[in-house]
Amino acid sequence: MRRRESNETRLLNRREFGGLCVALSSFVTLSASARDAATGAASTGAGRTVKFRDGTVVPVLGQGGQGRRPAAVEEEALRTGVSLGMALIDTTESYGEGRSEELISHVIAGQRDRVFLVSKVETNHVTGDGIARACEASLARLGTDYLDLYLLHWPAPSAEFSGIVAAFESLRAAVKIRAWGVSNFTVRQMEDLFQIPQGDRCATNQVPYNLDDRGIEHELLPWCERHGMPVMAYSPLGGPGASVLRDPTLARIGEAHGSSAAAVALAWTIRSGNVIAIAESSSVEHVKENAVALSLTLTPQELQGLDAAHPPPSR
Repeated sequence: MRRRESNETRLLNRREFGGLCVALSSFVTLSASARDAATGAASTGAGRTVKFRDGTVVPVLGQGGQGRRPAAVEEEALRTGVSLGMALIDTTESYGEGRSEELISHVIAGQRDRVFLVSKVETNHVTGDGIARACEASLARLGTDYLDLYLLHWPAPSAEFSGIVAAFESLRAAVKIRAWGVSNFTVRQMEDLFQIPQGDRCATNQVPYNLDDRGIEHELLPWCERHGMPVMAYSPLGGPGASVLRDPTLARIGEAHGSSAAAVALAWTIRSGNVIAIAESSSVEHVKENAVALSLTLTPQELQGLDAAHPPPSR
């Protein structure tokens, strides 16, 4: 009887040992993945999101399609970003005179439901039925029936806000767009917009924001937070030339985390949970570096160091 119990006990131990091996193997694989961008480092942070006021949930880190590089290079970079959790793609009708929207159509083909798609209308199209026509043209170039978010790229005179809101709401009612917003608006312009009937349906304000350009922290960011409105940050790496990335503080912090300076800069931008960063997708390599920001949390000491190197605006 004792021999049979001993065999059963040994069999149970083998099962436990096997299960332990599987669990340990999964842990090692996950840890390696979290460290190695080339194998999809952002998988542990790909679920980081921001919620719009209507309840729509979007990735906290997105990609900007510019149409300035060879189509095959940019398309591969955008596809890589989507696979790593950067499934928000931002563009506009004016990038590359529509070329950006056309190449994005190839990226989203077969995976439209996975992508949160943003485009913009220029101010020279806001009169008459210009917004509706511009939207139809963007949809045709993008090869889709709807936009998840449609933005006014630059402010128009406040006297035109009523017509702009009406045009956006008409597109939303026709399910051509699911939400609308603005870009480059000041606090005063946001307040004027909110005075327009249905103007408070504005989903977001897309503005420049990075370590060297923190001006929105003075008034605009707090205003948007009070109104429960996420901000979309463009040029989070400093714009053309990525000037922010030459900062030795970023390099030092990146080295401590085993990541690039770009990942640190992006992690800083999205630190509050109310800002969506849109980084340009220049190459697969850079996209993989950027995606690490999804799983990177900066310490209070590191944030203080970045504040010292890049002081916030004085009140």
